[in-house]
Amino acid sequence: MSVIPSLQLEPGKILLAGTWTLAAMQAEIPVLLPRLAVAHKDANAIWDLRRVERLDSAAATLLWRIWGEEWPESLVLPEALRETLQRVANFVPVEAVPESQRHSWLEIPGQLLLSGLVEIRGVISLFGQLLLDVSHLLRHPGEMPWKEFAANVYKSGAQALPITAMVGFLIGITISYLSALQLRSFGADLLIVNILGISIVRELGPVLVAVLVAGRSGSAMTAQIGVMRVTEEIDALSTMGISRTVRVILPKVAGLTVAMPLLVLWTSAVAMFGGMVAALLQLDLSLVYFLDNLPRVVPVSNLLIGLSKGVFFGFIIALIACHFGLRVKPNTESLAANTTTSVVTAITMVILINAVFAVLTRQIGVPTL
Repeated sequence: MSVIPSLQLEPGKILLAGTWTLAAMQAEIPVLLPRLAVAHKDANAIWDLRRVERLDSAAATLLWRIWGEEWPESLVLPEALRETLQRVANFVPVEAVPESQRHSWLEIPGQLLLSGLVEIRGVISLFGQLLLDVSHLLRHPGEMPWKEFAANVYKSGAQALPITAMVGFLIGITISYLSALQLRSFGADLLIVNILGISIVRELGPVLVAVLVAGRSGSAMTAQIGVMRVTEEIDALSTMGISRTVRVILPKVAGLTVAMPLLVLWTSAVAMFGGMVAALLQLDLSLVYFLDNLPRVVPVSNLLIGLSKGVFFGFIIALIACHFGLRVKPNTESLAANTTTSVVTAITMVILINAVFAVLTRQIGVPTL
């Protein structure tokens, strides 16, 4: 039994013999390829493969390509070899995926708009499912996942108190210090109470907390649900007949919606304290004077607006985080991409909602001179 593939050229005939396999051809390829190419030029030659002892798919593919992916006009070979060549001939090659074409500048906005509409539709669908779940729980209060709700309030609220307090305190000091430098030059030192009260209680407090929570709790929610998607825990809940929105989504949304206004109140109070400390050091305004004038120059409606923003911000952050968590595919790249998109989208929506609040409440809670 010959283990070396051989090729013999005779007048009008091409004789193949030996073992035509990938392992046997490796050393003979430099010699075989030129001779096969020369042999194929004789279109009327008879290809005789009766002395070929073995033929694997690699050698059959080589012969098929030498033949130009067509059967020779004259071919003599055993039936077993014909089956191997037939399998190669019947194989349909996979066409190469063409490179993505460059989109024109008109197509890019359209694609972005369509993808945005798809995401909006998904968020609205999730919101509708939550409404159905709430209506069901109102009729069956015993099914409410109180433990999951309490755990999310603790994770999103209580555990966020230190970081929000530190950032709020530093922001209050910064605003008070910079404002004091400007007010002192105009002799309007006492207006520091107005500036700090309105800016922190009404605007900076809610927005600052929303940005921190979106980066902290929102990303954690997306990652947690995404990991559950990767590990197929979400599918397991559906298999056991447990609603994923009742057990996973609703506690997160409700927990952050409840915790957010409390965080806003806490952060605003700490930021005001930082501003009072800076005003005491820069303008020599006592804490007693600051506290006595704060309710007069900052009506309570500003506090209500800030707390209302906290409710809306908490709800939209949690809803967006859960939506993108459910869109995670079973791979780590999708998990990272959706977590990033969740945070960016949540912060963008917070700024957009804050602008809407500013327009709708522009005549509420602002004292006139």
